[in-house]
Amino acid sequence: MKNIAILVPEQSVLQAIADPQYCFSAVNDFMVKSGGTPLFKVELVGLNREVKLNGDCYSVFPNQLLDNATKPDLVVIPALFGDMKMAVEANKAYIPWIKAQYESGTEIASLCVGAFLLAATGLLDGKKCSTHWGFTNLFREFYPEVEVQDGAIVTEENGIYSSGGANSYWNLLLHLVEKYADREIAILTAKYFAIDIDRDSQNSFSMFKGQKSHQDEAVKKAQEYIEKKLEERITVNALADEVAVGRRSFERRFKRVTNNSVLEYIQRVKVEAAKRSFETSLKNISEVMFDVGYTDTKAFRTTFKKITGLTPIEYRNKYNKLVRMN
Repeated sequence: MKNIAILVPEQSVLQAIADPQYCFSAVNDFMVKSGGTPLFKVELVGLNREVKLNGDCYSVFPNQLLDNATKPDLVVIPALFGDMKMAVEANKAYIPWIKAQYESGTEIASLCVGAFLLAATGLLDGKKCSTHWGFTNLFREFYPEVEVQDGAIVTEENGIYSSGGANSYWNLLLHLVEKYADREIAILTAKYFAIDIDRDSQNSFSMFKGQKSHQDEAVKKAQEYIEKKLEERITVNALADEVAVGRRSFERRFKRVTNNSVLEYIQRVKVEAAKRSFETSLKNISEVMFDVGYTDTKAFRTTFKKITGLTPIEYRNKYNKLVRMN
């Protein structure tokens, strides 16, 4: 039997505590009904006997306190909520305990932005990690030594697991069920909870807002120029000239503060505009393509799918209510 410790941090997301408990308990039920024995012993572990969440609307009562918790085989760190710096600070007492568990052979899994607390332990330094697509820039700012996997649903490295945003953590839970049980049980669990077991990207859900929380005015000017000239074919040389910075210096500065190359940034801004058009209008693929400055259908389709994980037609059919109604 695997001992699973689901942490109950301050400022955490209630569902990210309840869902893994529900998932592993359901697996136990499946095992018993098929003539087997329960696979998991699930405990909620906290710093206090009662943890109030969601503005004191809910109370969670851990089974065990951190100081005397049973040695777990897996520690689950749920998603945090609100200001990430404050949330990590409120839960810093967990950090040495999480490190000690990992160093003694326990596996660690973070759900969504629970990755911020996991990264605060230093265990992710030099390793890959997934987190919510909307927090990747902040995560990189906090933890530059961690290799964030843009768009990834599940990342696993050396017994450390992390997941993408929000409900993407269900895919990590299914991954763990498959590892600790088998593929058949994981598929049964996926069907029971109506989860797509093989979804491997959160890119189709992400919204690119541009990385502008920096102080490089030349780069900000270039970013604003890109956004205003969507319909044009923009070159790196033209941008460097626009902001009066040498090309090589401009490219280095741009990459350093946005974490994207200039070309990647241009592509992401154009694809984001195309996504909004596909979601709200009945324009065909060619019309949208021209609106965002592409003239080559193959290049547009390739870039769009690389960034979103879907073809333009798939994206429009998925998110445009007017198309689905016709």
